Amino acid sequence: MNSDLQLAIKASVDAGMEIIKVYESSDLGVQLKDDKSPLTLADMASNDCINRHLEGSEHPLISEENKQLSYEDRKDWHTCWIVDPLDGTKEFIKRNGEFTVNIALCQSGKPILGVIYVPVTKELYYADVNKGEAYKTTLMGQLENTSLFNEKDRIFPAESTTKIVRVVGSRSHMNEDTLAFIDGLKKEHDEVEIVSKGSSLKFCLVAEGKADVYPRFAPTMEWDTAAGHAICKAAGLEVIDQDTEEPMVYNRENLLNSYFLVR
Repeated sequence: MNSDLQLAIKASVDAGMEIIKVYESSDLGVQLKDDKSPLTLADMASNDCINRHLEGSEHPLISEENKQLSYEDRKDWHTCWIVDPLDGTKEFIKRNGEFTVNIALCQSGKPILGVIYVPVTKELYYADVNKGEAYKTTLMGQLENTSLFNEKDRIFPAESTTKIVRVVGSRSHMNEDTLAFIDGLKKEHDEVEIVSKGSSLKFCLVAEGKADVYPRFAPTMEWDTAAGHAICKAAGLEVIDQDTEEPMVYNRENLLNSYFLVR
């Protein structure tokens, strides 16, 4: 196993255990950050856990919950970790289980490894982009008792069809850009079905063939997308920046993503 991927898997699972401790407690410790987004005790516990795991690696780290360094400090990083210690904090607060730990390793702006762990279901998505291999494994108790990289756990996108297309999105509200995109699909396909999921699980739906396309025409940050991008790319998909019409890149001067499309 790639040592960096092994490290990311271990970090994500251990961080998930820290999240579950808070999830099962009576006090989530919810507060608001300066941007009005929620922060919980679980975000910080997960972040601390991941920092401890990754600080021994040779690669620097960008995490949502760490102090953000200036681009002047980051611009010469050839390889770096990009981490969201708890993606889907709003889902966590709702206690609906649709939240994840996201860890990606990017090289020259491109994701080369990705891990998305779902603490409630113990589903582990992981990928090596250079090998073109993406997997989904459900942990059997402890990580040490689980066999990884089994061929039966490989995930692949669905085969394209003109009859029905499944779009990842919200069933209750979509902005005008997303609605316009869906209207365009309706002209090409007999039926358009909306598939809804929280957090980075949206990427996973497409990577494992449970959806066909994921238009994200709303703001996201690099840590929201890097791990999902790696998993999708390893499965044979592209994550296309709608401004450049090229694959998304990471460790940019502005960590705010443009709109993007997974298909």
